[in-house]
Amino acid sequence: MEFEKIFQDIPAHVKALHGKGEVASYIPALACIPGDKFGMALHTVSGDCFSTGDSEERFSIQSISKVFTLSLAMGFEGDSLWRRVGREPSGNPFNSLIQLEYEKGIPRNPLINAGALVISDVLVSNLDDPKKALLDHMRVLSGCFDINFDSEVARSQAQTGFINRALANFLKGNNNLFNDVDEVLDLYFHQCAIAMSCSELANASLHLANHGFSKAMDESILTTEQTKRMNSLMLTCGLYDAVGEFAFRVGLPAKSGVGGGIIAVLPGVYSVAVWSPALEASGNSLAGAAAL
Repeated sequence: MEFEKIFQDIPAHVKALHGKGEVASYIPALACIPGDKFGMALHTVSGDCFSTGDSEERFSIQSISKVFTLSLAMGFEGDSLWRRVGREPSGNPFNSLIQLEYEKGIPRNPLINAGALVISDVLVSNLDDPKKALLDHMRVLSGCFDINFDSEVARSQAQTGFINRALANFLKGNNNLFNDVDEVLDLYFHQCAIAMSCSELANASLHLANHGFSKAMDESILTTEQTKRMNSLMLTCGLYDAVGEFAFRVGLPAKSGVGGGIIAVLPGVYSVAVWSPALEASGNSLAGAAAL
């Protein structure tokens, strides 16, 4: 594939979308980020790297973090994890209380907010210091050891995360959250506030294109079977209630975040990360999806 030429052409392709979409202003710390920022990076399993635009600028990865927390939880719980969370597309907004009530406290999948809260609960149960463990995991996977939480974003989310608190309490009330609600929420708000660049995210997610093997860690993060399952979940559940449209248009396993980032993989070939903060109605990056 002529990645170099593609990356030269992409900025012009998405320029027409500048000024369209809206940043995630319901999280105050994200409201001031210019919506026309754009960066993209691609890493191949053979070791080539390509990038364009603001690919080295760090941003809040938000729900992209759910892929990495799920990977850790799968290592702890194995198949028993799926007794607490489903594997079906939601077809509803990512923070739907109605759906969680309808499903009697079993989230539809681990990549919506309710499901990610269950995953956070698993990590709290299995790790002495889950925030540090997750941060160390992201640093090693990306090969960049100064990655950190954006404390302003974490604080902003904690102060305004009323719906996530409602989801967590509903899960607790249905015996699907085993730890203290505030402790689980603290981990969840911090995982969403991890700040990374497109280049760092592309490197961190490369194992998903490489049968679960991380070159950065020189070991398998997931088994080949688990990697297939993760990519399947990303393809069917990774972009909220716009996942069908994205699969139709793009056709890659992917996970988005309301910070404007999207990671995607072509198994056996590459991982790619794109960032543009202006979102479409479902909460996915408008220019990022177009670029992919």
